[in-house]
Amino acid sequence: MSREAHVQFCERLGVRFPGATHPVLGFQHRDDAERFLEQLRERLGKFGLELNSEKTRLIEFGRYAAERRKKRGQGKPETFNFLGFTHICGTSHQAGYFVVLRETIGKRMAAKLKEIKAQLQRRMHESTADTLKWIQSVVRGYFRYHAVPGNEQRTRVFRKDVLRLWLRQLRRRSQRSRWTWERFRERLAVHIPFACVEHPYPNVRFDAKHPR
Repeated sequence: MSREAHVQFCERLGVRFPGATHPVLGFQHRDDAERFLEQLRERLGKFGLELNSEKTRLIEFGRYAAERRKKRGQGKPETFNFLGFTHICGTSHQAGYFVVLRETIGKRMAAKLKEIKAQLQRRMHESTADTLKWIQSVVRGYFRYHAVPGNEQRTRVFRKDVLRLWLRQLRRRSQRSRWTWERFRERLAVHIPFACVEHPYPNVRFDAKHPR
């Protein structure tokens, strides 16, 4: 199973363990997290089950994590991967307040690019127009999920890498290829969706669904 649960946050409240294999639970106080983890291990042990020690960990994450770790002489707060993104403690560029930054997991993006490369090789002799439509749908679909605030750089890199793979395929179709980068950009690359944020910040979504 690879199903993941929604993030659950708890501030001294009882927690119901979600039915998934990759849950992420948040606690306001570390002792709550340690007590929950201990009780969870005991509960699973009664059924002959155990947590994967390599995938189970407690990390200090949140608004005050960086400040507290700095006072203790430690490095930056740890990150965690969830739902295809690496979650990072960060600050907004304008106001400087705490935000959770989300960046596409590097391994997942590399795997997607490898898949696109293989598809382009199979489409070697298809018409350029058909390949253009296919790449447009691939990039557009990728952005609809990954184009979240703070992930602009990764989405721009993804688009650039896709264009690079396509140009390489076009050049390999003929030993006398006339496809230069400039010609490619003017005639084909301009039709590929550009990277832009397609999702609002979580607080905007919350305000829209739960107006005060």
